Amino acid sequence: MKQIVVILVFFIFLMGNIYAQKGDTIRVLIASPTVYKNDSLLHSQENLKYQFVLPDFIYLEDQFSINSDNSVTFKISGSQKKNLFNSTYSKFIVPTALISYGILTRGNKWLQDLDHSTNHEIHEHYLGSLHIDDYSQFAPAVAVYGLDLFGIKAKHNFRDRTFIMTTSHILMLATVQTIKRTTNIERPDGSNKHSFPSGHTATAFVGAHILFKEYKDVSPWIGIAGYTIATGTGVLRVTNKKHWISDVVTGAGIGMLSVEIAYMLLPVFHDVLGVKNSNKSLVIAPSFGSGTYGVGLAYTF
Repeated sequence: MKQIVVILVFFIFLMGNIYAQKGDTIRVLIASPTVYKNDSLLHSQENLKYQFVLPDFIYLEDQFSINSDNSVTFKISGSQKKNLFNSTYSKFIVPTALISYGILTRGNKWLQDLDHSTNHEIHEHYLGSLHIDDYSQFAPAVAVYGLDLFGIKAKHNFRDRTFIMTTSHILMLATVQTIKRTTNIERPDGSNKHSFPSGHTATAFVGAHILFKEYKDVSPWIGIAGYTIATGTGVLRVTNKKHWISDVVTGAGIGMLSVEIAYMLLPVFHDVLGVKNSNKSLVIAPSFGSGTYGVGLAYTF
């Protein structure tokens, strides 16, 4: 029963993280080509000086996407009432909670007993071993780049994603290895005293969290698939007697937190390299013709 409670709490926090980073959107129909041809407002360059401008969208990168059904999806920020899960610091709630659980386990006998009883139950009913966790830990990270081959566009370009990926792994590895060598927790199989936290799980969640953040506007299911693989990697670390539950939970938190810090450092990376944001602007003009109406869109690269 205790194990079930822990698993439920973990997934509640994970879903809270997905909700916390979900933006509001609004879809607007773009006028058909015939409207542009027949409408004087859009057809005449002279009349373009009377464009209706939406200031909230000017110079804001990635605030809209053009859809295949002649509509444009805008992100609306600030329209939701602030609460625990959509506040400025909400993205740190889940990783902080997961890491805190692992830290508390080190000094809490009840949680340590939960670790041991869970491993005992698993190994009593599951005698096999499946060592694909050595490979599955990298699957979400590969998908971050692999989806490019299918024409699925990420939020950031290849350069920025590589910076985020590299920085996340450096932060994660430094944190994991430092903790491993200072806590000296013995593995369930007794092979060494580098059990806490799980490096495999941390690696998997670095890739999964980046996958979610880069493709959440395309489909949340891409991120959920990444989290599922990462969670499966953690489960295999337990069934293969390499880690305790608290090792895996903490590893997941470290991986996600490393990613969040890497995203925060991205503007610094741009400043160091002298990367300038282009003067992108969005102008919207209503279109009224004979029996037709729509919205004209002008985007400056």
